[in-house]
Amino acid sequence: MENEATFVAPEGVYSLTEEQKPPVIHIPVVPPPNGPILARLSTVTVRFPTQKFTSSQGLSSLLGGSKEGRFKEKEKEREKDKESISSGDNSRDDGTNDPQPELSIPAQADITMPKPAFPPPPASLFSPAPSLPGKKKSVSRPKHNIRTTSSTFVTRLHSAEGLNKTLQSKQGDVTFLFYNTSKSFFWSEPKAKVRICWFHVQSTGLSLHQDPLARITFSAFPTCHDVNLATASPEHLDVVIGFHTGDLIWFDPMSSRYVRINKQGSICNSPCTSVRWVPSSHTLFLVSYADGTIIIYDKEREDGTFTPQDPNKRSPFQIDPVKADDAHSASGEWDPTEEMFVSMPPWHPASALGREWAGKNEKAGKNPISHWKLSRRGVVDFVFSPDVRYVAAVSEDGCLRIIDTLSERLVDTYAAYFGSLTCVAWSPDGRFILTGGQDDLVTVISPWEQRIIARCQGHSSFVSSVAFDELRCDGRTYRFGSVGEDNKLILWDFSSGALHRPKIQPTHPQRPSLSSTVSLVLRRRSETIDHSTLHLPHNDGKLLRYHPSPSRNDVAVFQPVLIKQVEGDILASVSFLPTVILTMTRAAHIRFWVRPLAVRPNNTRRGVRSP
Repeated sequence: MENEATFVAPEGVYSLTEEQKPPVIHIPVVPPPNGPILARLSTVTVRFPTQKFTSSQGLSSLLGGSKEGRFKEKEKEREKDKESISSGDNSRDDGTNDPQPELSIPAQADITMPKPAFPPPPASLFSPAPSLPGKKKSVSRPKHNIRTTSSTFVTRLHSAEGLNKTLQSKQGDVTFLFYNTSKSFFWSEPKAKVRICWFHVQSTGLSLHQDPLARITFSAFPTCHDVNLATASPEHLDVVIGFHTGDLIWFDPMSSRYVRINKQGSICNSPCTSVRWVPSSHTLFLVSYADGTIIIYDKEREDGTFTPQDPNKRSPFQIDPVKADDAHSASGEWDPTEEMFVSMPPWHPASALGREWAGKNEKAGKNPISHWKLSRRGVVDFVFSPDVRYVAAVSEDGCLRIIDTLSERLVDTYAAYFGSLTCVAWSPDGRFILTGGQDDLVTVISPWEQRIIARCQGHSSFVSSVAFDELRCDGRTYRFGSVGEDNKLILWDFSSGALHRPKIQPTHPQRPSLSSTVSLVLRRRSETIDHSTLHLPHNDGKLLRYHPSPSRNDVAVFQPVLIKQVEGDILASVSFLPTVILTMTRAAHIRFWVRPLAVRPNNTRRGVRSP
């Protein structure tokens, strides 16, 4: 039953129902000096309002609509015209600073953080800026019109014919896709009505190229992007795009407006490797760079004058007090496996000067908000924990680092078995972290137990992407997938109850909630030293942040549930949506694998639950 267009999993048959390829652009492109740019994929599901028509509404529309409706439409048109004149014609993107409109931060811009187990700093990194009395907050939008811009950074915008009418006609949940290839950035969607049969494509030679909703061509190479799920609506989308020049674009595809951040690498000129919006935040996002840093930005702030400090030339008071008794740290030499170096600009929310500036003038804050130096080599990818308390980052030095975002400190460092790490994912309940890398392994780490609990063998080349299938993770069993340069799509299952348990283990509910994540820092400070498998070997009774890779005999090995060999270009990404699994190649060839239909038991009746 299994063929090129299907594969069989324990829950049923997955079928290839759709494919998308970017249109061919016959323009020779010279790759950047640091190597080819890989395609990245971002998805977002937007709920459009369902239109309800009645007989009176239909008659009113035929007669030209009601006076009240026409009046509201005119008012909206006037507001759009005013916005276009004030923010489009008078704004420039040539590196000069024109007078900027007053910035406004939404009242709910803060993320929902669980109550920490120990007192946080006076002002946490993701705390909202203090509001001035009598000032009304509103959601800000990008101010440059990408269609009429004179900037040489944006070279071309091509939109589908009748795009506005197409968006206005949509109803219910609509999934949008964003991906990059070469110097172009694409906005697309799955085919709504037409489902392509794989055998029909092969027999008839049907082209898989689909015209996207929009295509933007830049003078630089897009390297990463992310969509803000907290602000996604039928009226606007917030998309951040990173480039190999270090530049960032905050882009709204609905209104075709954008803002350029970190112009010409004024803050960091290293290539962007990954970008993530802070979950539930309207304005904050993090960007990792090839120089080993992660920088925090605010989309509403302008670029400030900032020069990060050298970790090896820091003053004594900048040394981590937790590691002050370590002679290696006290000597002034920075050890990236034991600590990270934070450069705080004057407007940092935790600094006294930053709080003073924010209290006097909201526009005083600039970008960046904070600068983290993690490694001497590039940070490849990072991801937030479900409670947004921690960040897990992987880098080319083969280390997974867990960072406490409240205290801006390194919590733990885990070494790969071999080579660099390339991808990372955090489980929906926060209990496990996945990493993939050049050792051809998918590694499962338990940050609660501070140890590597399993390795997954099945790939025969570098692992490109890992992801959890949230629909098949219930707190007892977990499903995740991976793709690699061997063109294998592999699905894995494991049960937390089947894993080897240490003698001493933290107490937590069987199905922990997102707000019950154990504080790793508190556990490190409060737990007594014990030579069980809960902790790795000690150094003179001290708990070190760095955890070397255990040998193969000391870690459980998982075997795959299934291995699907996918023909074509090298696979670069895998992601799980409610109805499909998406795989994408380096050339942005996207495949849609529809999930098996859920079969209901025959004894299930309305109002009666099956046992």
